[in-house]
Parts: sequence; structure tokens; C-alpha cells
Amino acid sequence: MATQMFEGKGHAAVYQKYRFAPGKELRQTILSYLQEKKAIPAELAVDVGCGSGQGTHFLGEHFKKVVGTDISEAQIQEAKDTPCMANISYLVCPAEELPFQDASVDVLTSFTAAHWFDIEKFVREAERVLKPGGCVAISTYSADMSLRYGDCSEKLTKVFRECWDKILKYSHNRIKYVLEDYKTIFEALPFPDKKRVTDIYDQIPMTVEGVVGYMESASPYQTFKKDDPKGAASLLQETEKRMLETMGVSSRDTPVEFWVRHVCVLGCKGR
Repeated sequence: MATQMFEGKGHAAVYQKYRFAPGKELRQTILSYLQEKKAIPAELAVDVGCGSGQGTHFLGEHFKKVVGTDISEAQIQEAKDTPCMANISYLVCPAEELPFQDASVDVLTSFTAAHWFDIEKFVREAERVLKPGGCVAISTYSADMSLRYGDCSEKLTKVFRECWDKILKYSHNRIKYVLEDYKTIFEALPFPDKKRVTDIYDQIPMTVEGVVGYMESASPYQTFKKDDPKGAASLLQETEKRMLETMGVSSRDTPVEFWVRHVCVLGCKGR
């Protein structure tokens, strides 16, 4: 079954506050593929491993009905507590046991979640629920991240990376799927018509506080926090201080450009 890393209410609240929605280039990559395959306009999209609904909201603009699913009750509660379009609903269930009839779903998505699933069971379940001609879009952001601010972008990214690398030491072994750009997930997808795009770059508008909050929302940081609460808190405090000093500012509300590289696995079930 899926690996459950986002269960606590405290973690779900941090996740909801600091996790960013899919960026413009990723959204356009997905929409262009769905248009090419004539998968939109359509009735039903299902967002699997939706967390607190960051990607689900994007789908609400393009489908008649959208259902976000997640194994974590705390995440789903955060999603339900966040204002959204009337055509979006949420339910708690495992990614490997979706409560939809055979061939009933037009598009199935997963944003930065599929590496936590039992991949073989999940792709079989995706094949079961998708209509003939239905599509999947399974994406994640990679570990390739950088910060840009004035003429200190290189130094700022170095400060961020030093902190991020320390946090990643606490990664679950499933992060290997992210580090290989979802190659295993792509290969497991049972559709002949599929492709993997690995060079989608998005600029996410953020603040210093947002960047630090994003690191706090990451599952390895939460593992670090359980193992060494003082050390974990100290690392983020020190990193925020170093970021502000590098930028020559005092406010954690100072905007920065947060650049991420997305990977997206796209596939279409035969008609």
C-alpha cells in the first residue's frame, strides 16, 4: 500500500500553507497534452494524492467535476476547509483502491505524490478507472531548485541548497523515484501511448518565509523534526537568517523567485 508520510494535523496545516500550486509551464504542458489527445473538455477528473488540494484547484477550471483523493484524513480536512470552486469535492481513500467504476474517469492526475504509492497497484487502478481514450498526468517537482534575487542569486541558492541537502539526508527511500525523474513510474504505466517530459521549468513567486515554510512542509524535514526537534528548528532559523543577510534585507516577507524543475509522465489509454 501507499507510504503514509503526511498524516499529522500539524504537518497538514504547514503543507496547506506553504505548498505551491502547479506552475504555469507545468499546467500548460498538461493542458496541451490533454487537448492534443482530445481529452478536454470532459466530465470527470480525479486528482490522486491531492494533499490539501493545490493541484485540484487548477483542474476545477477545466472539468465539469473534479474529485481530489488522499489517504490522509488530516490533508483532506485541510482541503475541505480551503475555499474552492463548487465543482470540486474530496474524499479519503488509498491511491490503489479508488472508489470509481471501471472506465468512468476522463483524466487522472497526481501532483508530487505518486512516489508514495504502490506503483504497480496504482497504475493498474488508473488503467481500470480510465475511460477508453482517457489520460493520466503524473508529475513531481525535482530536487533541482534555485533562488533568484538581485545580484546575489548564486549565493542565495547556495544557502538554500546547504539547508535542503541536510534535510534530504532524512528522506524516505521512495524519494529515489523523484531523483530518477519518475523513470520507474513511466515504465510501469501500461499504455503504449505515453511520454515523459523532464525539462519543465517554473518560476514560483515566493517570499523568504515561503521558501523556509516549503522546506518545513517536506516529509524529510518532518522526519528530522521527530528525530531532533531542536536541531531541525535551529537549521531553519539559521537558514532564514543567512538568506536575509545574503539579500541585505530584514523582512521575511521580501519576495524571491523560486525556480523549480518539474517532471511529468503523460499517457493515454487506448480507445
